[in-house]
Amino acid sequence: MRRQGFNGFFVVLILLIMVIGGGIFYLLGSNNFERNKPIIGIKDKVYWNLRSPMNIKFQDDSGVKFVRISMNDGQNDLTVLNQVIDNPTQQLDINLTFPKTGFFSAKETYEMTIEAVDTSRWNFFLGNKSEKKVQVILDTTKPELYVLSQSYSISKGGSAVVVFKATDNEMKEVFVQTSYGKQFKAIPFYQENYYMAVLAWPVNVENFSADVIARDFAGNESKARVRYFYQNVKYKTSTIALKDNFLDGKISDLTDQYAKDALNLSRLEKMKFINETLRNENNKKISEITSNVDANLISDFAVNTFYPLRNGKKVADFADHRYYTYNGQPVSESWHMGIDFASVAQAPIVSSNAGRVVFAGDNGIYGLNIIIDHGFGIYSLYAHCSSSNVKEGDNVAPGEQIGTTGISGLALGDHLHFGILVQGEEVRPQQWMDKKWIKDNVTDVLDAAKKMIDKK
Repeated sequence: MRRQGFNGFFVVLILLIMVIGGGIFYLLGSNNFERNKPIIGIKDKVYWNLRSPMNIKFQDDSGVKFVRISMNDGQNDLTVLNQVIDNPTQQLDINLTFPKTGFFSAKETYEMTIEAVDTSRWNFFLGNKSEKKVQVILDTTKPELYVLSQSYSISKGGSAVVVFKATDNEMKEVFVQTSYGKQFKAIPFYQENYYMAVLAWPVNVENFSADVIARDFAGNESKARVRYFYQNVKYKTSTIALKDNFLDGKISDLTDQYAKDALNLSRLEKMKFINETLRNENNKKISEITSNVDANLISDFAVNTFYPLRNGKKVADFADHRYYTYNGQPVSESWHMGIDFASVAQAPIVSSNAGRVVFAGDNGIYGLNIIIDHGFGIYSLYAHCSSSNVKEGDNVAPGEQIGTTGISGLALGDHLHFGILVQGEEVRPQQWMDKKWIKDNVTDVLDAAKKMIDKK
């Protein structure tokens, strides 16, 4: 009996040890005893203008409970933050504001020490602690900025050029901000600290304005208005009555090719899918492809007039706002963002300017689609092709044949859909087909800027 009692006690003891050990193992493996130090999210070197808050991010598995931040000028320390976090969180943002003190009046460079402690019970319940040293450079001077030369005017749906100078010891970015939210990238031009950009005023934007922005790493910003004369152009609107043979033919064929649930769609649902859903997807792809801009310095830029189809007759215009009806009822609408040219079936298409092919393939309603990058943020687009002589990555020369016209995509007759894009925005091809417009608005503007730069 004693033997059995001893064995029972031994079994209970082992179970108790296992339970206690398992509990300890569980606690040590949980966030309550996690061993990872807080992550302090800030660069080793930062610039501060003393006006904008300095953002510091913290991340920790168990949550940050305490933060201390101090500054050292080489002789003295100043504590600028000593905060216990009432509600510890795994993600913490601290926006450090400039303390009202004369401490920062003597020097331009300081060492900032950031300490963070988490809520873990590891390290004898003291938690894990991180410390980071950061070099802080004070910079309260705005970049120097002024416009040198610009196109006289910009028209709705059109393009324009601006050249400007922007200087700062620690420049972060320069760009052109438009009133409709688009930022156009500026390209280094001719000499250091000079930039140029081609802008676009989309046809669906009623009012337009543009400002050159120069911003340094400390957040100091300068702004200069680009003072164009604004021309409001009126574009064509068309009402198109849909026919059954069109809906049951081209629209149905494209829906079968691109829609996942084509069998479940009615005639008019297929029309809306092609004209809206698929069109938006294809346009988004084009915009993404044509938004890239080479950031290398350009010493000069010249462009020939675009003339993609010899003896081509215009059969549809740019920015035609089309409204589609069926049995007198509105069904859908779209913008025709290009010019359609037709001559003979499978006519040769040429690139009027040198460039690099950035896309050559199927693109939904555009069919076999070719896009060429000509630099300066300018792209030419060729759609509904029957064949392509080029592939992505090819360099083309002026006058080189790149393909032939066709009926691919949403095209009823053999023709070329030709477009020009500026940093992802569709613009009036007519301007880039006009020798005088190019001279007045591009070539002369750049030449005038170069003369001003040479005099400096």
